Amino acid sequence: MINKKAIQKRRMMSYFIEAANQIIEEEGMEGVTVRKVADLAGYNSATLYNYFENLDHLIFFASMKHLKEYALNLPVYLKGTKDSLDKYFRIWQCFCYYSYNNSKAYQLIFFEKFSTTLKDAIKEYYEIFPEELGDQLDELLPMLLVQNIYERNLSLLKACAAEGLLEEMHLKEINEMSLLIYQGMFNSVLKNQVDYSMEEAVDRTLKYIKQTIASYNI
Repeated sequence: MINKKAIQKRRMMSYFIEAANQIIEEEGMEGVTVRKVADLAGYNSATLYNYFENLDHLIFFASMKHLKEYALNLPVYLKGTKDSLDKYFRIWQCFCYYSYNNSKAYQLIFFEKFSTTLKDAIKEYYEIFPEELGDQLDELLPMLLVQNIYERNLSLLKACAAEGLLEEMHLKEINEMSLLIYQGMFNSVLKNQVDYSMEEAVDRTLKYIKQTIASYNI
C-alpha cells in the first residue's frame, strides 16, 4: 500500500532541496537562507521547518545529490572483484574519483561541521530517496549509510580481516594511515595545489594506500 504521507514528505523536501541547490549554484553556499529557499520553493519558512531541523540540515540534504554519481557507479567499479581487499581498493578508487572531481560538496558532507552535528543524516536521506543509493551489495550498506568517514573505512577493513587478508590488530593503524593519505590529497585538490589531472591524483592516492596495505599484508 502506498504511504501517502511519505510521498508527500518526499515531494515537499524535494521542493526545498531543489530551491537550495539553485541558490547554491547562483550565489554559493553563503547565499542560502531559510527565507530565500522558502520563497523560491513557493512556501513559507514555517513549512520548511516541518521537514528540516534547521538550515544546516537542508544544506546537507541539498549537497547529498553530489553523492549520487558515486553511489550509482560503485557497482560498476566492483565488477569482477575477487576478495574484500580488492573491493577495498576499488571502492577507494571510485570514492577518490568522484570526491576529487566534486571536492567542495564532499568536503561539506564528510569534513565540515555537518559530519558531526547531523547524526545519521546520510541514512535518513537514503530512507527518503532510496533510488539515489542504487543497487548495492548488502555487505556494503553498513559502509554507505554511515556518515563518519573513519567508520566507513574501518568497516571495509574489518571485512578484509574476516577473510584473513589483514590482521585485526593492525586495522586501526591502516585505517588512520589510509585516511591521512586520502585527506592529504583531497585537501591539495580542494585548494587547487596539484599540477596534474584528477586521474593522476586518484592513481597516486591508490598507489600510496596499496603500499601501506602491503606493509601489513599477512
